Amino acid sequence: MAIITLTSDWGTTDYYAAAVKGKILSLLPNAVIVDVTHNIEPFNIAQAGFTVKNCYKSFPEGTIHIIAVETIESCEHPHVVVKADGQYFISTDNGIFSHILDGKYDEAVYIDVPQDTDFFTFATRDRYAKVAAMIANGEPLSNIGAKRDSLNVGGAFCAVAKGNAIEGVVMHIDSYDNLITNISKEMFETERRGRNFSIKVKGELYTVEEISDSYLDVDVVDLVAIFGTHGFLELALNQAKLASLCGIEQGSTIKVVFYDGNEDTAAESGLLF
Repeated sequence: MAIITLTSDWGTTDYYAAAVKGKILSLLPNAVIVDVTHNIEPFNIAQAGFTVKNCYKSFPEGTIHIIAVETIESCEHPHVVVKADGQYFISTDNGIFSHILDGKYDEAVYIDVPQDTDFFTFATRDRYAKVAAMIANGEPLSNIGAKRDSLNVGGAFCAVAKGNAIEGVVMHIDSYDNLITNISKEMFETERRGRNFSIKVKGELYTVEEISDSYLDVDVVDLVAIFGTHGFLELALNQAKLASLCGIEQGSTIKVVFYDGNEDTAAESGLLF
């Protein structure tokens, strides 16, 4: 029994998701189809990559993930199948795999499978579904297309440690308007070395100086910092919408400043931004 997930920017008011599911079921009547989300912001590859990255490992080996964001094919951005961690990913090689797999994968092939129609605007239904069925039926990736030697890099930014600070960015804003940064817990602890710290949001406008275990560790509407299950620094307002209220967007800068002693000493030494 095949498990196939769908991630897209189609929304839920159009027929696109239903058409793809119908196509899959016509080829694989017993398939289990899981909607990861169809509410990715239009053409937002980074958001789609973050979403898939943080859920695919919860699925069993052999799961097939269809990612339908910017699916128009070109010579620079071909349709591909990528195998990693015992699972399969069908998408356009538009840089999304940098966000999902951090460049680590076992095998990648071009999709050299004809479409079922002469239209080229709905590859997910007319091509990806067909390829998913081939994989589910046990066909080797070599039957789908030739090997692709490397995948496109797509702007997956890494946090940077500079002096007594880490500079990162907001890589995802969830439905609660919480900010998920690209500053990992491992990097934070490595650079901290037991020192005090100040996390800066929108420059000096908002700061937090401790890591909590829960959103409820602070009062309502207070700023809280935690490390989520994804392993990255997350910032939120308890029971309020941080991104909207503070005008913060994906890509906004987040800084963590480490210091010995009190904050006044750090400010005098120029460590605070």
